[in-house]
Amino acid sequence: MDEHWTFESRRSPVLGLHGMVATSHPLAAKAGLGILEKGGNAADAAIATAAALNVVEPTSTGIGGDCFALYYNAKQREVYALNGSGRSGANQSIKSMKELGINSFQDRTISTSVHAVTVPGAAMGWFDTLDRFGRMKINDVLGPAIRLAEEGVPITPVISKFWKDSIDLLKSASPNSSELLLNNSAPAAGEIWKNPNLARVFRELAEGGPEAFYQGASGKAIVEIIKDLGGHITSSDLANHVSTFDKPISAQYRGYQIWEHPPNGQGIVALIALNILEQFEIGKMERRDPNLLHLLIDTVRLAFRDGLDHVADPSFVDIPVDTLLSSEHASDLKSLLDSSYSIAPNEGPEKTSDTVYLSVVDGDGNACSFINSNYSGFGTGIIPQGCGFTLQNRGSGFSLDEAHPNRLEPSKRPYHTIIPALITHADTNELFASIGVMGGYHQPQGHVQTMVNLIDFNMNPQAALDEPRFSIYRDPPWGLVSLEDGIPDHTLLELTRRGHKVERSTGASRLGLFGRGQIIIRDRETGVLWGGSDGRGDGAAMTW
Repeated sequence: MDEHWTFESRRSPVLGLHGMVATSHPLAAKAGLGILEKGGNAADAAIATAAALNVVEPTSTGIGGDCFALYYNAKQREVYALNGSGRSGANQSIKSMKELGINSFQDRTISTSVHAVTVPGAAMGWFDTLDRFGRMKINDVLGPAIRLAEEGVPITPVISKFWKDSIDLLKSASPNSSELLLNNSAPAAGEIWKNPNLARVFRELAEGGPEAFYQGASGKAIVEIIKDLGGHITSSDLANHVSTFDKPISAQYRGYQIWEHPPNGQGIVALIALNILEQFEIGKMERRDPNLLHLLIDTVRLAFRDGLDHVADPSFVDIPVDTLLSSEHASDLKSLLDSSYSIAPNEGPEKTSDTVYLSVVDGDGNACSFINSNYSGFGTGIIPQGCGFTLQNRGSGFSLDEAHPNRLEPSKRPYHTIIPALITHADTNELFASIGVMGGYHQPQGHVQTMVNLIDFNMNPQAALDEPRFSIYRDPPWGLVSLEDGIPDHTLLELTRRGHKVERSTGASRLGLFGRGQIIIRDRETGVLWGGSDGRGDGAAMTW
């Protein structure tokens, strides 16, 4: 390998030949790896991993949430996109919200309430991913997750912390909080967690397909609890849910093609930012230097402004994707940057979310970049009786402004934060990397920073993930900038002098701000897989 694969991280990358899984929990990675060993491909292993994460990390994901997938077919050298996000209720509208006295989803009591529940898209998304791209059936790939749920798993310190942070939400959200608690409390680090109710839900899905989830016992329990709490999702909303297979969007960056989901996802934010950065010689700049951080931060701000103005459900509004990704637009945005002073005018309220991301590359070179989320940790915290999972609060991504493209409307998908990514070589469209960084509004920021690390600074996957990050997490694009340990004090002071509102984030505060990424790179000369898993969580890249 070239010199750019030298080790400069706190952790070495994982190398393999026959297949690799990288995600935020070793037991979930092992579940996916077992599917590869049995002859499954990247899509099969991705769904097995995602389902296992429901058991081992329910603080960030669940079948009550949504999923997105990007799939790379090595034989065809093509990238495909599955949108597994749900929609608002057919009876839900801005008018229905205002009749309840709700004028905004910014208040956390509203953003995590029953009014923020959208149809959970994950179950259908899992099935459709397998049906379109996989080799196995859903009953084959759910086996590892069912065993984990029945036999139990030890809870890690990171997940225990997130669980404890959600105690008040779980206890107040619905009468079924005991299903996700141990002795009326969060599982402590090292305690064994079992979820027999979730195992039953998975068995029903494995045996009866998505209809068993949306129209069977789980669907009835979902409708019942939502009705009891005054929400809007009905049995018809569940029965009518479908995934969509969308055309992925992309931008070329220094000889690589960067692939993202189109709106209603926010992947376009990362592509707009990279189009701006393409006009600068990033590789000649110093990492962790104020000049580079200043450029990256304000570039992300401009890209987020576009995203928040335009990202919505394309079934309801015409989104000028081609214009936003044009070289002319990138040039116009570049002209707004000031090398001496920040463009940010203010800061605003806090936004939070939690997600799991996973990456799989199989021995044939197929890749599945997959993400599954409740949105804010446990989402709403609402547990349908006997189901062992919570319902997402993805509806809080809607605007209640009648004039906004992302306004709440019946049966509409909201602005969505979860974004898997893929990178191919622009000349041949061979796979370069399956990549993602989870964490709400941090995700496009994490994509940009790790891609710059990989491409401009020639880092290996683990080093690219370990490199300190910034995050405009609380109110993108104009909010407070959090800077991670490892970014020098003189850089922080110089950014402050240039008008950025910055803070130093250390210790546990880092966990929710800077995301947790996974990267698998495939060397097109040798076929060797290089994997990295974010040290900010419990992750592991595993191979065989």
